[in-house]
Amino acid sequence: MNTEALIRSSRRTVLVVEDEAVNREMLGFILQDQYEVLFAGNGREALERLRAFDGTVAMILLDINMPVMNGYELMDALRADAALSSIPVIVLTSDREAEVEALGRGAMDFIPKPYDMPQVILARVRRIIEFTEDRRLIKDIEHDELTGLYSRNFFHEYCETLAADHRDRELDMISVDVDRFRLVNEINGKAFGDQVLRAIADGIRDVLAGRVGIACRSDADLFFILMERLPDYNEVLRRIRRRIDDMEGLGSLHLRAGVYQRVDQSRPMEWFSNAAKSASGSSRNNYAKSITIYDGALMEKALYNQPLIGDMDEALRQKQFKVFFQPKYRIDGEKPVLYSAEALVRWVHPELGFISPGVFISLFEENGLITRLDTYVWQETAAQIRRWREELGIDFPVSVNLSRQDLFDPGLLQKMQRITAENGLPAGKLHLEVTESAYAQDVELMLQVVGELRGAGFRIEMDDFGSGYSSLNMLCLMPVDMLKIDMKFVQNLLKADGGYRILQLVVSMAHSMGLPAIVEGVENQAQYELVRQAGCDVVQGYYFSRAVDADAFIRMLRDSLKSE
Repeated sequence: MNTEALIRSSRRTVLVVEDEAVNREMLGFILQDQYEVLFAGNGREALERLRAFDGTVAMILLDINMPVMNGYELMDALRADAALSSIPVIVLTSDREAEVEALGRGAMDFIPKPYDMPQVILARVRRIIEFTEDRRLIKDIEHDELTGLYSRNFFHEYCETLAADHRDRELDMISVDVDRFRLVNEINGKAFGDQVLRAIADGIRDVLAGRVGIACRSDADLFFILMERLPDYNEVLRRIRRRIDDMEGLGSLHLRAGVYQRVDQSRPMEWFSNAAKSASGSSRNNYAKSITIYDGALMEKALYNQPLIGDMDEALRQKQFKVFFQPKYRIDGEKPVLYSAEALVRWVHPELGFISPGVFISLFEENGLITRLDTYVWQETAAQIRRWREELGIDFPVSVNLSRQDLFDPGLLQKMQRITAENGLPAGKLHLEVTESAYAQDVELMLQVVGELRGAGFRIEMDDFGSGYSSLNMLCLMPVDMLKIDMKFVQNLLKADGGYRILQLVVSMAHSMGLPAIVEGVENQAQYELVRQAGCDVVQGYYFSRAVDADAFIRMLRDSLKSE
């Protein structure tokens, strides 16, 4: 394929640099359905290919040991060339010691030899390409490079000027975004997705033509418009659809808009854009509704949330937060055996009653208060493990959650060690669950922090495996002791042909790394039999028990000890 054809293609191009023909063919076979694939037998040939296909190569898969110019030498040449230095490199190696040197020379990830897990390879390539391309798009400049609209920061600044200059007009803030836009990129390629975003921007320009108003692309598929009042807000979506309806291969695309009416200068412009975004988000995945006005109900929700933030200090002092325990059972023997538990927090408010964790946990995450709640849960859990030891003579392990914010706390290890020491517990009795999404944030820091915790004796569980994109990339690098699979991941697999086989492969992958495979969210006999047959080691979910308070859980422990 020549350069012009590659540029026209919506698929990304991957350059495989490998001197062994069999390995080149194998990688080409794995990649060919999703990518345009180029080949080179050594580093010098790779440089020639990169320069011939200037600007079109999205990823390099690079062997280290090659004749003429080896992988290290090629990475040095890439770093020295401004036109090539931004191309991400995944190193192909069976030598673990080579990984450190490759990282120092700019490699972003590794694929171990032999190439016996095609899905892992595809997932790693896709994730690194997405990460690299997204990073390039996010530039703090006045105009968004892709669409030509204002960037978010400059937009809010100019909104202030627009509102001041047009006090005689009623101005509204409109948020526009797309449900499940990531699927457009995954199905059609990012180049096609960029065309869609440019078409949306063109539609917004059509709306603003001849009217007072400005617009920005805030992030990914999110747009904001500040403009004079429209009699019908559907006009915004109609103008955009005219631009995208004729795009071949796009299919059905659901646009959503949120509107905050009568913007003034009584609040920062970010407040109004966030309100419009909140209105739009309230109809996410509701395909019967496209326009949502920020109204009293949404305001009431905001007013409901605000006191919860203010009540947190008193709630911690009064121990309104209650720690419940959901049991985990080993199922790799003849009968299920109570193995451990997960600590889950509930809030019993003296005035509002039971508050759903789905409300206050996300609220505290947004406001940076989650670390205080997490510390409280760790302390209460450790104290409960100590009480079980005093009453039953056993050290029963319990897992607690670490949020992403916790992992950025420089005193995290000392805090965990203090909590276990105060309760006389071995570190290994407090298991630490880290969601897979956290592993994608600041990889080097996560490796360091989790490695230190594990080195101090704490056991690490990768939580919610399969709910995002990062775990397959990081699993080989991140020090973990257990792999916790989300049941939704299992259910999604079973909808596809060969899904059960993929579940078996995931479990086998965990076992090959010496990791027990835990499945959470198992609710019925059929699901239980499925995961047991797939070789999973531990099960958690309503099939065995909901989360219960400490008194109910100690009865479970006593019954378990009697049955042994």
